[in-house]
Amino acid sequence: MPVVIPKILLPDGVDMSAWATVACDQFTSEKEYWDKLEKFVGTKPSTLKLVLPEVYLKEYESRIDTINSNMYKYLDSGIFKDEIEDFILVERSTPYQKTRLGLIVAVDLEEYSYEKGKKPRIRATEGTIIERLPPRMKIRENAPLEFPHIMLLIDDKDKTIIEPLFANSQKLEKLYDFELNMGGGHIKGYRVNNSKAVKEKILKLLDKQTLIKKYGRSEEFLFAVGDGNHSLATAKNCWENLKKTLPKEKLENHPARFALVELVNLYDEGLCFEPIHRYIEGIDTEKFVENLPTSGKDFGGVMISGQKSPYYVSFDIAVAVKTVDDYITKYISEYGGNVDYVHGENSLKALTEKNKNSVGILLPKMKKETLFLSVMDNGSLPRKTFSMGEAVEKRYYIEGKKII
Repeated sequence: MPVVIPKILLPDGVDMSAWATVACDQFTSEKEYWDKLEKFVGTKPSTLKLVLPEVYLKEYESRIDTINSNMYKYLDSGIFKDEIEDFILVERSTPYQKTRLGLIVAVDLEEYSYEKGKKPRIRATEGTIIERLPPRMKIRENAPLEFPHIMLLIDDKDKTIIEPLFANSQKLEKLYDFELNMGGGHIKGYRVNNSKAVKEKILKLLDKQTLIKKYGRSEEFLFAVGDGNHSLATAKNCWENLKKTLPKEKLENHPARFALVELVNLYDEGLCFEPIHRYIEGIDTEKFVENLPTSGKDFGGVMISGQKSPYYVSFDIAVAVKTVDDYITKYISEYGGNVDYVHGENSLKALTEKNKNSVGILLPKMKKETLFLSVMDNGSLPRKTFSMGEAVEKRYYIEGKKII
């Protein structure tokens, strides 16, 4: 069963604006963001103390024990309410979008794979970098809790699942309602009182005739990973390692088998696909740009010292991204340098203004309605091909779940 009703943990009697933290893989070149958030949180309970912002990934080993200790401390202190065995409807507003809806559910990691050639019901949409997983696995393997920034997409053009819940949200129990820190907008959460029926509606998306109507084939593809693929891959690998040590009777319902995620409808008006730009530093900018290949006639851009020049790439976004990434990899292997992935043109502009030995490459956005068929036909896209919104629009850690 690809989707299950989770047992969700939410804190009680805390400052929720301090509790919530944006996805750890954001602002990786902007340490000042995390410094400011740390000052804002202070001594208050916060998911900031339960996750590792990837700006600190190189020093992750020194932080693991503290993260796990904080998790046990929060569990022992009674900070969490009784487990909520239901889905949670999420209503999010951001500086860029008035409303984006989501549904907090759990998914079965047995139904997910990031391996090339496999066609599970839950699929990665971008290439998975295996080398990125071991540090994340070390953080997770002894953790008692998980807090997700994973967002999965459902292809529900007729809006049969999440949107009807929102239309009747005034009848649901409101679990939280607060302003997100660091300019992330506002968020509300509602307990879904008919989770079993909603689960059945989700599974109806796998109906053979429904699949044929949408895709011209009956291939079962239910959820596409929109954000957090490496986190989901980490959970998968940790589960694969753990289940080797478990007796058969514990395999079916062990909490580590299920990962907490937010489902978002691909056709939600508040869901926008944004490009992920490339930021290359520690380089000779003139030499780098001199041989930068073009791949077509679609408009991108090159940013140096905050100044943008035209750069032409393929209308096929996968081709455009691969062309740029292959060149960056080749250049760095020959001449040195570092690459990072930046959300938002303004952030890229600020970084290149601050660092004269850097270049930003602006890439165009992907059309979201092409995603499912593209993955079915071609497999995973190149990594960091698209982003679901700007950095401040990413999922914040709020809900948690036990994994022991």
